[in-house]
Amino acid sequence: METTVRTTHHAEAAAAFLRDEENVDWHNETLWFVRSKRDKAATLLPEWEDLREQASRIKNHALSRLDDYLVELEKNAQQNGITVHWASDAEEHNRIVLDIMRQHNATQVVKSKSMLTEECHLNPYLIKHGIDVVDTDLGERIVQLRNEPPSHIVLPAIHLKKKHIGDLFHQHLGTDAGATDPQYLTEAARIHLRQKFLLADVAITGVNFAVAETGGFVVCTNEGNADLGAHLAKVHIASMGIEKVIPKGEHLGVFLRLLARSATGQTTTTYSSHFRRPAPGQTMHLILVDNGRTRQLASPDFRNSLKCIRCGACMNTCPVYRRSGGHSYHTAIAGPIGSILAPNIDMKQYADLPFASTLCGSCTNVCPVKIDIHQQLYKWRQVLGEAGAVEPAKKVGMTGMDVLFSRPSLYRFAGRAGRRLMKLFPSLANNGKLNPWAIHRDMPKPPAQSFRDWYAEQEKK
Repeated sequence: METTVRTTHHAEAAAAFLRDEENVDWHNETLWFVRSKRDKAATLLPEWEDLREQASRIKNHALSRLDDYLVELEKNAQQNGITVHWASDAEEHNRIVLDIMRQHNATQVVKSKSMLTEECHLNPYLIKHGIDVVDTDLGERIVQLRNEPPSHIVLPAIHLKKKHIGDLFHQHLGTDAGATDPQYLTEAARIHLRQKFLLADVAITGVNFAVAETGGFVVCTNEGNADLGAHLAKVHIASMGIEKVIPKGEHLGVFLRLLARSATGQTTTTYSSHFRRPAPGQTMHLILVDNGRTRQLASPDFRNSLKCIRCGACMNTCPVYRRSGGHSYHTAIAGPIGSILAPNIDMKQYADLPFASTLCGSCTNVCPVKIDIHQQLYKWRQVLGEAGAVEPAKKVGMTGMDVLFSRPSLYRFAGRAGRRLMKLFPSLANNGKLNPWAIHRDMPKPPAQSFRDWYAEQEKK
């Protein structure tokens, strides 16, 4: 089964999502509930802001000496018996994974949640080469059965209701038709996945944090699926972006306290598993992936985004993400942080994403490592404009606004003409095809005069 990668424009995909208004309201309220849990968890820690500041400083330091810490990580990991690989891009990463599997004559793999492998499109690559890949995170398995990518980095199937999952499991797992009980459906998924774990030759996991000092790494899950896969399979492959390295083990506490609270409002992730060396009879591989990260690191305007710990807090609070759905971003990492990271990988393909934001700053306010997300989104708009990557209609519109706002007499004339047009032909102003603003709202009645004219009259009195 090959995963479909959508490449449509954000606004078009969002429009398709918005057609089901009931589902949009549910999606918005569900994610806001998660955001509220995050707020409650944060307020219970008096030192919350100090933790954010510490995390930001540790990440800034690690990025400033990234080459040193990566070499230290490699050296210590090799001393622990881990085979370390370096991949410059997604293609090389996928090829390394396939080579390892072929060395072990492996045809079946279980994979826990890893946004890096989503970024590299590993699943379709392995399936194309005859490998049976099963995602073991329940949310990821659900979207895999639907032939969809995840819509959220922490909650991959958050766009689906219980009914959708009941119908899906009835089709693929043989559960009772119409069943929506979460306990029943979860038990069915557990039985289904347990067989996959027992048959797998290789387990692939992501990496939340890699510690240069020890050569080990930490994988955080709520279901224990990464642990089960990594301990049952004879080969464990862990894939990490090079920005995941931190200097010392003593720094882990800072990030582990921030991660779960920012993601779901939990005090801690259920399983924070530390891997340092392969078990007897097992081989362990660690793949360090660049895929554009050093380019981002070299950019003073955007290197700050590499501090991201993939908690998803910026998505849960973003008014655009909550109302447009994760698939509308057509990239592995959706939402505000994904809209910064994606144009670095392919500026042309993802030129629409930095504009999918209100620039309200809520994402920046909740970021546990203090990434200035909304400011980077604004900066990307300027970079894309200068590079000529902005779509022609938007460029023409912005040029027209520049002309209008820089000429006061023209602005006043346009205002008078607009008010008169709205008064004489209100149906034109409320036509959604001519005026997208009026698709979901009625235009107000035009005022009799502009604020400027009213103010001038008051001054004369």
